[in-house]
This record gives sequence, structure tokens and C-alpha cells, in this order.
Amino acid sequence: MEPTESTFRDIVEISPFPVYVCTGEDAIVSVANSATLKAWGKDRSVIGKPFTEALPEMSDQPFLGLIKKVYKTGEPYYTSNDRADFLIDGVIQTFYFKFTYQPMRNAAGEIYGVACFATDVTELERAKQAVEESEMTLYNLVRQAPVGICIIRAEDLMIEVVNDSYLELVGKKRQDLENRTIWAAIPEAADLYAPIMNEVINTGTSFVAKEAEVLLIRNNKPEILFIDFVYEPVRHFDGSINAIMVIAIDVTDQVTARRNIEDVEERGRLAIEAAEIGTFDLDILTQITVTSDRFNAIFGFDKPVPRRKLLDTLHPEDRIIHTHAHEEADKTGILFYEVRIIHPDESIHWIRTQGKTYYDSDNTPVRMLGTVLDITEFKRLQQQKDDFISVASHELKTPMTSLKASIQILDKLIKTNGSSEKITAFIEKANISLTKMQHLIESLLNVSKITAGQLALNKTYFKAGDMITESCDHVRMAGEHEIIVSGDTDIDIYADRSKIEQVIVNLVNNAVKYAPDSRTIIINIVRRTKTVKISVQDFGEGIAYDKIPHLFERYYRVDSTGVQYSGLGLGLYISAEIVERHGGKIGVNSEAGKGSTFWFTVPISN
Repeated sequence: MEPTESTFRDIVEISPFPVYVCTGEDAIVSVANSATLKAWGKDRSVIGKPFTEALPEMSDQPFLGLIKKVYKTGEPYYTSNDRADFLIDGVIQTFYFKFTYQPMRNAAGEIYGVACFATDVTELERAKQAVEESEMTLYNLVRQAPVGICIIRAEDLMIEVVNDSYLELVGKKRQDLENRTIWAAIPEAADLYAPIMNEVINTGTSFVAKEAEVLLIRNNKPEILFIDFVYEPVRHFDGSINAIMVIAIDVTDQVTARRNIEDVEERGRLAIEAAEIGTFDLDILTQITVTSDRFNAIFGFDKPVPRRKLLDTLHPEDRIIHTHAHEEADKTGILFYEVRIIHPDESIHWIRTQGKTYYDSDNTPVRMLGTVLDITEFKRLQQQKDDFISVASHELKTPMTSLKASIQILDKLIKTNGSSEKITAFIEKANISLTKMQHLIESLLNVSKITAGQLALNKTYFKAGDMITESCDHVRMAGEHEIIVSGDTDIDIYADRSKIEQVIVNLVNNAVKYAPDSRTIIINIVRRTKTVKISVQDFGEGIAYDKIPHLFERYYRVDSTGVQYSGLGLGLYISAEIVERHGGKIGVNSEAGKGSTFWFTVPISN
């Protein structure tokens, strides 16, 4: 059986998609299925009415014009998503349709109407608009973000979006980055970071960098920046990676500031270590003390110990000093004291402690930070200096008293007996006292010159043997010691003769002074490749091992037997300085009970 018109109408009616037919030049709505009426928000009363009467709200929309155009030209019209506004329940509502207008022809081929086949794509269009709005929102957020953001297409690494913050970070203009690949725009970073970005695209795993040191050409100048950044893969709805989002923050200022602080802290730490200062942090409320390694070592320990054990090291006679210092610190917030401590090995050491108290919001002392310095050597030198002043006063007083007495006697003799033979004897005594005072003052002046760096040298060539013989005449003339000069006596040396004579005299005088029972003193001259070694050997009691390291220190005087020797303790110190100024070395070989050999070297030539 052939299909009838009724069959076709039934097919149209049951179609889930809007289908309607407008006939004649007035575009009479002659057919409209249920889907159409539902879309229009109308009932079947619109069928048989002209399009403009059926849908008056569409008078200012293009659809009637499109229908009439197809009716007149016979050319179909296609669209993918045209907007249509319908009056539904008294409210204009917007929909989107994908539809086709087809001309309807009779048996004679004449156009008698236009058929419309439509698909409601409103939800799809709204979803698309939502996506576009989201993209636009994201785009605006990216542009306004305070951090650098750059979105790069994964397939070809073209830059799709870049904000001003990113442009400022890389030091480039927008035209330098847009419509270019990322590594064409920033080639200086390609070698290091292109492989990383490729890995992110291939694996889908983000890459995060903290304080990365990056060389960038910013405003045509190379600069080193420190940047926190992330390469974040952006996935399509099907899970594929279609873009890489780069988020970057310039942290150069923070890194530089932190490193400056670290440098200051490191310099402070090195300064403390170089000064061998110990540090402590005392919790006043709990009395728990945190100490540095140097602090522990100063107190004679190889690890931290409780504060009680530290207090136990205080010398019994000095504990009152510690107590008074802390009482004063309670008032002023400043701690300072110098005391003796006793190490576990029973040795006594001096320490200087300084500290500052810190308070809480209620002005309660809660913490003390401070330092400890081992001043044992300083105290020893200070004592030596005090001893030297005492000795120097005594040494100068003796010849001055003798000189004064000689002058007083001479004055009386001259007044009573101007031709007395005693006058010559007292003049000789006065001269001896003056000479002794002169030697003492010269030693002090030499020390001052050495300290001020003004010990000048006047170098010449001279024979070592002749110089030694002449400088020892005063000992030979005394007749109490035998001076034996051996070795290469004819060798010439290049030095300041008067200064080297002073060294010889000091060494020989020491041999006479500290080895009075050793009648023989041997002076030996040995030629080396570039230097001459001169040694002065005695056969006295020798020097104790623990005193040898201090022999050439200023003011140091050996007194191993309890005998108080005269002198200022400057001879060996001055001798050492003279030899070192010549570029030579000085030393001693000695053993208690077996005598001593002092030696020094000087260059053969300039």
C-alpha cells in the first residue's frame, strides 16, 4: 500500500524535532508538529495563521524574511545555531536552533511553501557560551594576576596567553612573546628548561622549582634572577595534554636579602671562631644553658655539661666575683666578670665572661646571651709586663743610686781635696753606672722601634769571625770565661754589623749570666748553601723544657733556680726581631742539666 498524505503527517507529528510548514506568500503556518508548538510555547490555535500572527514576538527577528527568501528564490537556507526569542508564559526566552529551510514544490514544480526542520541546540550553545565565559574569566584572571603566567600550546609550544607580570619578569614586550614559540621568545633559557618542559608534556607530571637561578636577557641586558616557578600540564576533556601553564614568581630580592643575612651570620660565626670566643644561651627561668663547642672547650669539656657542673669549675677564691657580677646583672641587664676556673686536669685558666639579659613583656628577665673568652695568655703577659715594670724600676734605680752617691762623694772630694787620687776612682764608678743605664735605655728604645716597625737595617759585607771576636772582647777582658771561636771564621756575610754584634753580645751575656760555672763558651760558625749558622754553646744547667717556647717573648726572664738575675728580659726578644728582620731564623737546643746552645742564621749575600 502506498503512503498517503495522512501517513506523512503522522510521521511529522511523531518527530522529536520541530518541523513546520509555511505556505503561500503570507507564510501561513499550515503544519506544526508537537515539538514545534512546544518550542514556540504555543498551542494548535496558531495553525492556519500567518507566521507574524502566530509568532508576533518574532516580528523583529530574521526568520520571516528567511522564509520568504526561500519561498521566492527556491534556495534552501541552512544554519548551525541561530538565536530565537519566544514569548513563553508571558516571558521572552532565548533559544538556539540548528535548522534548514527547504522549498516545497507541487507536481508542476511550483513552490507553494517552505518546510522547516529544526534541532534545539540551546543547551549545547549555552554550554559553549559558559566555556567561552570561563575562558574569558580565566584570561582576565591571568592578565590581572600578580604572578607571572604564560600558557603555552603543547603541540607546537606556541605562546597562547601571557600576562603583564610574566612580561615584566622576563624583561620583554608583548610583541616579543605573542604568536611565537616559548624558546624563540626566551632562547637564553632553552638549553636548561626545554628538556624539562618536554618531559612535563610527555609524562603529564608537574615540575616545581624553588629559587631557581636563571640567566635572562632582560631589556637587552643579561641578569641573574632567582625564580619560583611551576610547569603545570593543562588537560583536555579527553585527558590529553593540550597546554602547559607556566606560573613564575621573582624571588630575587628575598633570596638576596636572605643570603646577605646568612653572609653576615657566617662572617659573625667565623669572627667568633677566629677569636676563639665561646657563646652561651641561658634560659633564666629553667637555668638550662645551651653552649657552643668552643665554650665547652674553654671550660675543659669535650661536650655540653649541666650549668651546675660549669659553676663547680670556678676557683674557690673567685666565686664571690661570679656572684657579685650576676647580682649586678640582675640590676643592669649587663654581665661582666673575669675569674679563674679549674679544668678537670687541675690546670688553672682565666676566663672573661660578658652577657646581656633579655626581658619578656612583663619586664621579667627570661634569657641571657653571652660570650666567654679564655684570657689565660693575656693574664700571663699582663703579669710579665707588671713584673717587667718592677724589674725595670729596680734595674734603673740601682745604677742611679750608685751614680748619685759617686757624684756626692766627688763633690765633697773636689771641695776638700781637688787633687785627690780617689776622684778618678769615683769617676770610673760613675761612668760604669752611666754605661749600665745607657744599655738599659737602649734596650727599651729598641723595643719601641720594633713595636713601631722602625728597626732599620744598614747592611754591608763583613767577616763573621772578626765581628764575633770584637764583640766578645768585654768577656775576655773580664778574665772569667774562655771564648772559643770555631768553624768558617773567614766567611763573609751580608747584614747589619752592629745589629748582629748586638745579637752575639746578648747570647754570650746570657751564657755568662745563666751558666756562671761554665768557664767555656763555644761560638761556632757553619756555612750553608745560602746562609750562615752561628751558635753559642754553654755547659751550664740548661733550660727546662716547658720554658723554651717562651724564651723569645718580650719581658720573659728565665728563673729556673729561684735566683733573681738582673736585666729586663728583652735581650732574646730583641735578638729574635733582629734575626727575623734579616730573613733568618733563631732557636735554642737545651736540656736541663746539660747546657744550652742558642743559634741563629743570616744570609750570605743580598
